[in-house]
Amino acid sequence: MAPTSRAIIDTNQHHVDTERHLHFYQKGEIIPLMSQSIWQICQGLVRLSTFYPVGEEGLLGWAGPSMCFGGCFSYLHTYRATALSDVCLMCYTMVEIETSPKLTQELLPQLGRRFRQTEALLAIAGQRRVEDRLHQLLLLLKQEFGQPIGDSTRLNIRLTHQDIAAAIGTTRVTVTRLLGKLKQEGWLSIGKDRHLILRNETFANSSDLFGFDRNTHYRT
Repeated sequence: MAPTSRAIIDTNQHHVDTERHLHFYQKGEIIPLMSQSIWQICQGLVRLSTFYPVGEEGLLGWAGPSMCFGGCFSYLHTYRATALSDVCLMCYTMVEIETSPKLTQELLPQLGRRFRQTEALLAIAGQRRVEDRLHQLLLLLKQEFGQPIGDSTRLNIRLTHQDIAAAIGTTRVTVTRLLGKLKQEGWLSIGKDRHLILRNETFANSSDLFGFDRNTHYRT
């Protein structure tokens, strides 16, 4: 499980009754969503998605430590949160948030992260070439879930080729082919735990839709 977020530890110190907020879900479990409550992640990673009328699942984004999510932020009727790893969550009701200025102040930046990620995914979807969509997605994941290791960055989020295909609107076969090409050209490698490792120098010299590599900082 990923290290507990410093922001969550600080939040806990302001809540005498914090233990009632803690909930644990195993990898692969569906996390229930309540109309008048939001979740904040203490540990782990969560995939957010919806389902189209034809039955296909559509990716909405990912949430990691400190980030917030909840059905109350969405118009979608089918909104699903799935644990990508074992996760520990804290639940806050809207009443708690509305009556606690300090809690509101702590949660607002994390909500902003989710909205920025959603905007970034929309911008990626607008790229015409699938190669560009994949490249920009890797840059986004590097910014959101990257862990520096030497002259490279390891993605703490482990995605299948199908997950990546769903995120950029292409097929699993195409993603497998393009990742193989990037690996062959030295853009990335695959760790023993199957997580992607991106070479910082190569990506720093590439086209960046968001400008991350000009002012890079890593999330905690």
